[in-house]
Amino acid sequence: MEVLIEQIVVYGIVFLLIGIFIFIYLKRKNVKSVETVKKVEIAKEEGLYEPVSLHPYIDLNTCIGSAACISECPEKDILGIVDGKATVINTSNCIGHGACFHACPVEAISLRIGTETRGVDLPHVNENFETNTRGIYIAGELGGMGLIKNSVEQGQQAMDSISKSKKPSKENVIDVVIVGAGPAGISASLEAKKHGLSSITLEQDSLGGTVYTFPRAKIVMTSPMDLPLYGKVKLYDTSKDELLQLWKKVIAENDLKIVENTKVEEIIPIDNDCFKVITGSGEEYICNHVLLSIGRRGSPRKLNIPGEESEKVAYRLLEPERIIDKKVIVVGGGDSAIESALLLKDNNEVILSYRNDKFSRLKPKNKEKIEEAIADNSINVIFNSNLTSIEDRFVLMQKSENGAPEHVENDLVYIFAGGELPTGFLQKAGVEISKRFGYVIKKHN
Repeated sequence: MEVLIEQIVVYGIVFLLIGIFIFIYLKRKNVKSVETVKKVEIAKEEGLYEPVSLHPYIDLNTCIGSAACISECPEKDILGIVDGKATVINTSNCIGHGACFHACPVEAISLRIGTETRGVDLPHVNENFETNTRGIYIAGELGGMGLIKNSVEQGQQAMDSISKSKKPSKENVIDVVIVGAGPAGISASLEAKKHGLSSITLEQDSLGGTVYTFPRAKIVMTSPMDLPLYGKVKLYDTSKDELLQLWKKVIAENDLKIVENTKVEEIIPIDNDCFKVITGSGEEYICNHVLLSIGRRGSPRKLNIPGEESEKVAYRLLEPERIIDKKVIVVGGGDSAIESALLLKDNNEVILSYRNDKFSRLKPKNKEKIEEAIADNSINVIFNSNLTSIEDRFVLMQKSENGAPEHVENDLVYIFAGGELPTGFLQKAGVEISKRFGYVIKKHN
């Protein structure tokens, strides 16, 4: 009898402990769920809930709420758990790492671009990175994958596909012309060398492509990557300059042919399954394949106002430390505009002109810093404003919808109004473009 009582007591204690554990677990789970719901509400109010590019899509019928996606995501508050299921929070801050996709144990996450209501223009690309025009391939940001690590992987994989479909070599015909010397283009150039393919890489700007346009101090890498003919690159919190130095080292060691400041104007299919690539300076290259590794923003979007062609106007900020004691106007309300204004504010008089009445879809750090700058008056932010004309010593700025333009003394103007997809360029080459709604991006292995 005593033994039975002891067993009952032991089992009772065990069940009590289990009950306490379950109660604490469920309570914590509920608290986290409530916190996530609040974060989602704030994200919706601040315009951060709707995605702007590549983002995770969660199948709630499959999700088991393991939270593996949350722990693997390198960013903050992109994903959370509500009632035992994963949910997106600040989706517009997602930069397409894809770590959540790989971490999910039940494959409940897919990577998508566009939503059911907001379409995104994308070129047609198959699983081998080839477009509907046979022989023209696309890798990197233009195809929907923007992160540096992803672009590097796609450049390599696209060139692998090209090597497998390599056409017989012909005299004075290059195996592949690579358009764009950003992460995807450099990776593809290395992979072409690895496969013994003749290639030339043409860059309309400077080495690094889109990376080169980042402010010098901007962090551009958050995870390691594998470079063909080089190996694993373990760089974290890497600045633009550090990454560019790596590119230069790799290019020099492998004797890659990269031509900068050469914009490709046209790609023309010609006889014998070849292409003629024509540059802005009139140079022509005949090749068997073309790999487009350019950004989605082929050309900066302009304001189309008088004086915009002035030398005082720029669409990127390259060396902010060289700009001192200037009256600067930064136009735009996105992360690029905010980051540039912050970099300029310590040594200059900075006005940030934004056409809307409040910022939206800013990265949390940028939002915090610009609010601090507004509070301490280190940046003069003028909402609901537009430039109407740019003159040598001043600009005309309309500070309200019906207000008359006012003279504002000014030395430099930086415009960050986004960019335009190079639709015309692609269509002239025969590449089809269509608006995709919730398009699933396939991860290539």
